[in-house]
Amino acid sequence: MKKSEKVKFIIKKLEEFFPTVPIPLDHKDPYTLLIAVLLSAQSTDIGVNKVTPKLFKKADNPYDMLKLSIEEIRNIIRPVGLSPMKSKGIYGLSKIIIEKHDGKVPQNFEDLENLPAVGHKTASVVLAQAFGMPTFPVDTHIHRLMYRWGLSNGKNVKITEKDAKRLFPKNLWNKLHLQIIWYARKFSPARGWDIKKDIITKKIGRKSELKKHNRS
Repeated sequence: MKKSEKVKFIIKKLEEFFPTVPIPLDHKDPYTLLIAVLLSAQSTDIGVNKVTPKLFKKADNPYDMLKLSIEEIRNIIRPVGLSPMKSKGIYGLSKIIIEKHDGKVPQNFEDLENLPAVGHKTASVVLAQAFGMPTFPVDTHIHRLMYRWGLSNGKNVKITEKDAKRLFPKNLWNKLHLQIIWYARKFSPARGWDIKKDIITKKIGRKSELKKHNRS
């Protein structure tokens, strides 16, 4: 099957499975989304959604966040892991948002990626989900499926993102990235993968991945 045919099949099936896609991280505005995405690094959305209500009750904007100490932030977010780095990042980015951006989350890659603890994926998620800009955030699920589907070589997330943007229609990027995440979690996980349930990969998957699955 040609890549163009795979893309059409993927879009069709994802729309059947997930015609509407909720954003996994609970938030109410760009700032709370930014904090939630930062906290999600090497953690689960469920874990983050348990922590953020406690944090946002004390500080749901950069001004109130600076009223807390880094240690106070760290104690609240400790359950999600990497709390020393994340607490410093939250405090530092809040300070910069106030000093350089009038208290508002910037709406471009350069300014977002210059914030402490904010990388390209975090910036992509914020631009897509908070501001509706067409980006294609690549997390571990999308990286895995793009390889399983034979649409990228799996070498690194930068290449995966480039391939995804090249293959999929730009007007669908933001929805597709969420659809693929939900699909991956439900039907094509890294562990406990059942090819019988994974309709897309079963139909268009990379032969080496299918063989590896059959041997396991």
